[in-house]
Amino acid sequence: MLKKVKHLSLRKHTEKNLSERDISQRNTPLKYLGFLVDETFFDDFEMLYEFGNELGLQRKDIKLFTFVETRRKIPSLRQNQITNKEFTWRGEIHNQNAREFLDFPFDVLIGYYKGKHEFLSAMVAQSKAKFKMGFNGADERLFDLLLTVDLQNTDAFKSEVNKYLKIFKKI
Repeated sequence: MLKKVKHLSLRKHTEKNLSERDISQRNTPLKYLGFLVDETFFDDFEMLYEFGNELGLQRKDIKLFTFVETRRKIPSLRQNQITNKEFTWRGEIHNQNAREFLDFPFDVLIGYYKGKHEFLSAMVAQSKAKFKMGFNGADERLFDLLLTVDLQNTDAFKSEVNKYLKIFKKI
């Protein structure tokens, strides 16, 4: 029962954040890049940093935040990670690092996950990013651009993102 209430609250928060989104700065050039990643699906984070470097960014201008369903028993030094337990039944986030990440005004935020994901979708909706990119199957209301590419094929991912960043004059 509590799980259903949590998911309903997440959807309500997502709707609210979508209606309040400011799109006036959507066309700014790329200086800061953010990634929201489903860790159960993808864990080659170094590739994402290297991709940012290929786009002409320094490592300090690339931020990564991951979601994992439940935290492993093994201690982790990773600060930029959130679990479903850190979302309250009202859909609020109780993770200071996540709130700081979402409040940062990224020029481009890439939601690196497949399909619809209630927790990551709520984070994307809450993000103050100016331009948001997602992938096929995600909630199209959250993103300014949805790409149809196999996320396991990193070369295809890089070339498609690069192509569209050039089209939109971000790089």
